[in-house]
Amino acid sequence: MPPIRDQPLPYVDLLPERPAEAVELVVIHCTELPDLAMAREYGERVLHPSGTGNSGHYYIDRDGSVLRYVPGTRVANHVRGHNPHSIGIELVNLGRYPDWFDSRRQTMTEAYPTAQIDALLGLLAQLRVEFPNLHRIAGHEELDTALVPASDDSTLQIRRKLDPGPQFPWRQVLDDGGLSRLVPP
Repeated sequence: MPPIRDQPLPYVDLLPERPAEAVELVVIHCTELPDLAMAREYGERVLHPSGTGNSGHYYIDRDGSVLRYVPGTRVANHVRGHNPHSIGIELVNLGRYPDWFDSRRQTMTEAYPTAQIDALLGLLAQLRVEFPNLHRIAGHEELDTALVPASDDSTLQIRRKLDPGPQFPWRQVLDDGGLSRLVPP
């Protein structure tokens, strides 16, 4: 695995602290943006009264480089209802960009490169050592099932989150990642 480069978000000190033992779950996301620079820009946006924004802990670019925006001992805002006990890993991938909520563009077609998945597996191995109660993994789409009006037709409801999407190699990650999949009821 390539080294992890620390690039803390400007508001990282405002995020709540937690002990390593609190982390039980990794949530896999895709950025649904064209590149890491735009993902960083989105992560830096202040969206909450606390002075913080929405961001994963780790970002893995297509070439396998790994960046840490938020330490795992801080609670990042990456998935509704699961932030206090999870770590968010964002994989740079177009997803549905730029028409996230257009009902005619809900197919995610970009594959995840081998270097990116290899880096993810290396990061998961490292996180299992750092966080003793980390045993589960889930996709963002499994934990956030909210519906929103489609941008092209407000009478239609579409899924707010679909990541990491159908191109994500779940079988490989489950076989080699050392975590069991959490699939909510």
